[in-house]
Amino acid sequence: MDIANPTPQDLQAKLYFLMEQLQHMAGELPPKYQMRLPYELLSGLANSLLNDTIFEIVKGLMEIQHVTEKHLFQQRLQLLNQQKIECQEALSATVVDDKLNSIKAALFKKHKEELKEMDMKLVLQLDQKVADQQSILEKAGVPGFYVTNNPVEIQVQMRLCDFIIRLSKMDIPA
Repeated sequence: MDIANPTPQDLQAKLYFLMEQLQHMAGELPPKYQMRLPYELLSGLANSLLNDTIFEIVKGLMEIQHVTEKHLFQQRLQLLNQQKIECQEALSATVVDDKLNSIKAALFKKHKEELKEMDMKLVLQLDQKVADQQSILEKAGVPGFYVTNNPVEIQVQMRLCDFIIRLSKMDIPA
């Protein structure tokens, strides 16, 4: 068999394998997600996976996401470390006891606000990353992907990505 030029029978065997695996994976999901993965969607996904390009796109997006998450986590840790240093500096200053409590309270309030702002900024960056991924997969023609901020639809798309990743690790007939 020529991997570069598979026969129609090879493609049919690969399609059947992909479809069988996708149906099995979908069947393991909670019913609220199963009902959002009709046969037509799974069939379209199986067809799009006949070309290994989709596997490569999803792997690349996953790697980019991991790097982004690590970077954002480092930014948050850096802020927390700066706040810790600020607290230590404030406490090491010789201050009258009654002023110490008001300084602590003011620092705590300031730090809480800074952390809240940072977390909101990080969530917005992650939301943008999700929208970018949805757009890329939609443009690549992967069924079930479109830009949405509906949490249930995002969960369905995450499960579809999980299926693709799991399939990419299988020995699929060529």
